[in-house]
Amino acid sequence: EFLVLTDRSSYAIPNLLLPPQLHNDGNYIISLSQLCRWLGSKAEELGVEIYPGFAASEVIYKDGAVQGIATRDVGIGKDGEPKATFERGMELHARQTFFAEGARGSCSEELIKEFNLRDDKAPQTYGLGIKEVWEVPENQLQPGLVQHTLGFPLQSSLRDKVFGGSFLYHQEPNLVLVGLVVGLDYANPYLNPYQEFQRWKTHPSIRKHLEGGTCISYGARVLNEGGFHSIPKLTFPGGALLGCSAGFLNAVKIKGSHTALKSGMVAAEAAFEVLKDGEAVADTGELSDASPIELTAYEQAIEKSWIHQELYQVRNCHEAFSRWGVGGGLVYTGIAAHITKGREPWTLEHKSADSEKTQSTEYFKPIAYPAPDGILTFDLLSNLQRSGTYHEDDQPSHLRIKPESADIPVNVSMQVYGAPEQRFCPAGVYEYVEEDGNPNLVINAQVSTMWRVQLDSFLATSCELLIALLIATARTVFTANVAASKCRMNISNGPFRKGAADPSTSSCSRLM
Repeated sequence: EFLVLTDRSSYAIPNLLLPPQLHNDGNYIISLSQLCRWLGSKAEELGVEIYPGFAASEVIYKDGAVQGIATRDVGIGKDGEPKATFERGMELHARQTFFAEGARGSCSEELIKEFNLRDDKAPQTYGLGIKEVWEVPENQLQPGLVQHTLGFPLQSSLRDKVFGGSFLYHQEPNLVLVGLVVGLDYANPYLNPYQEFQRWKTHPSIRKHLEGGTCISYGARVLNEGGFHSIPKLTFPGGALLGCSAGFLNAVKIKGSHTALKSGMVAAEAAFEVLKDGEAVADTGELSDASPIELTAYEQAIEKSWIHQELYQVRNCHEAFSRWGVGGGLVYTGIAAHITKGREPWTLEHKSADSEKTQSTEYFKPIAYPAPDGILTFDLLSNLQRSGTYHEDDQPSHLRIKPESADIPVNVSMQVYGAPEQRFCPAGVYEYVEEDGNPNLVINAQVSTMWRVQLDSFLATSCELLIALLIATARTVFTANVAASKCRMNISNGPFRKGAADPSTSSCSRLM
């Protein structure tokens, strides 16, 4: 069902009027993290090696092409020096490296800049998805129920331009998954996405699904919402972008896992066709000296697939909401979905980043959010304890302010915009504290990885899902083209300085 919420009531939009892409008949409500684990086990049965828990932190280049990735060094102290537990990350070399990191992955963003993949493309825009998982009495569960809402609390009139809405799923045996997605192009710097989510749960149409239940989990993640106009060039010498790293999320559906899965299949098939006649690297353990291939067939296949068709049909919908508010956006989306089906001869293209939409505090008043009751609504720190996140006290923070931007927090962010980073972060990472009578921005490292947790339901990152699917469905590509994996044993002066591997001295050098 699809509801438009006012402060205290709601109105259902008949399914006949909804965009076909919002229909969920025949779909299943599942845990994607469990699906990933199952796919991973199937891949391992085929002899594929999977490395859960090891993040790619560095792209390896050779002669202007991607040669592979390196995993992150571990055992680094907060001072940047190696501890007794220090271990150098591994380099993984391949003829083709697929990047499926989810929205705004660090390696993917580096590649987009390195190879100018976003030239002549619209900037990516983002949304923040905040989610809780509740256990409810089984007699209260409606298995298979899918509910989406617009209106309260983000939009109070037809002209409101805050882009966002909610989802609510009933999943067997006794789980209700609830969440709110807020487009990060909102103008009011006082808006707090986490507090808006808590306020949304108090609506009678939402509260009734949670009463008598217990919140057992909390998580958040970023979504890319730019859609068709923001998709970069997908390939470069030696690799390609997949899933949400490419921006394949459908903002009208509020889903991207289906497109991520399909892009993995398309990439695996394209790589297999190009590499199948070459020498099997798994047999020789050596990469040839031939120049890395750019997998142009992958992008061509995407353009012929239903991914392209689906995203093209709704390419103007997000911008319609941004220009004309929720009323105009709904009307335009209805016309595009039922009548034109993407055949409009015009383009509503956005030209600015989300941050450029934020306005000064002089145009707004602070928002007074209600205090949490600890039963239905919760303070942020209490919910963070449900996120399952652990960060060592002496581990370096992965968030750092660039030296050339050191004056921005106090002189620009606080003075002009009222320090919105204290509100838009769903983990309380950014905090201003008084030091000698002056405000100073503090980055709380203990919670700075919160946004990566809870890979469950549809909010799972595309990375694990795509890697598992690619390996399970196209094992030949991976087993034939991943070359030597070797520990990088030479210690640099700090955790962020590159060090070249020396296979001759590596005590844990191995072939795949």
